[in-house]
Amino acid sequence: MSAPLDTVVTAETPEGIEISIRPAGYPVRCCAYLIDVALQGFTLSAISGALGWAGTFGMGVFFILVFAINWFYPVLFELLPGAATPGKRILGLEVMMADGLPITPVGSLIRNLMRVVDLLPALYGFGIVTMLLRSDARRIGDLAAGTLVAYRLKREETRFAPGTPQPPRVALSERQQRAISAFAARVERLTPQRAEEIAEFAAARVDSSQENAGAAPRSAYLVSIARWLHGERKASHDAL
Repeated sequence: MSAPLDTVVTAETPEGIEISIRPAGYPVRCCAYLIDVALQGFTLSAISGALGWAGTFGMGVFFILVFAINWFYPVLFELLPGAATPGKRILGLEVMMADGLPITPVGSLIRNLMRVVDLLPALYGFGIVTMLLRSDARRIGDLAAGTLVAYRLKREETRFAPGTPQPPRVALSERQQRAISAFAARVERLTPQRAEEIAEFAAARVDSSQENAGAAPRSAYLVSIARWLHGERKASHDAL
């Protein structure tokens, strides 16, 4: 009972990399929702004033825009690089798949269309109850879509410098290249100890000469290889 409350959950990526995610609870998500509602209300008020001169036609266009903004406003922003509506971005949140991967278009559509169920019986009743009962605070829409709302990792928390792109010292299979790229993409979400633990296994295969041992963290070395694999090469002599 004396242990501190910890809401961090661990997800394992398809490459076998474990990442720590801190889900966003009901209070902060409620605040983000209210901010988004205020922004939508302001936008619709401005549109209503602009279409007022058009009479019945303008009213019809206005109701179409009300429907589109109400249902597709979240989808639009979740599929942008920030993966969050303005309200969530202001409070440092983002939407992702439950396994830590970036949210997909299908996932975003399902989680937002399922608001019809979360809204029942009134005022997001089912959605609020579901979030309060689960440690990861996922509402019904999140469960159906396999998504999760979590706190965004701040840039200042980055633990590894990207380093200079460099090629591996041995030829890599396509599977190995994908694994190294996946590791580099998620290394910022790992603790330094966990990153080095994972990197030790991979580094032995891409640096069999052990020349990199002790020179720099193995995780930074793998990130440098990933950058090279993605085309960040200074000269043609870097080729294998």
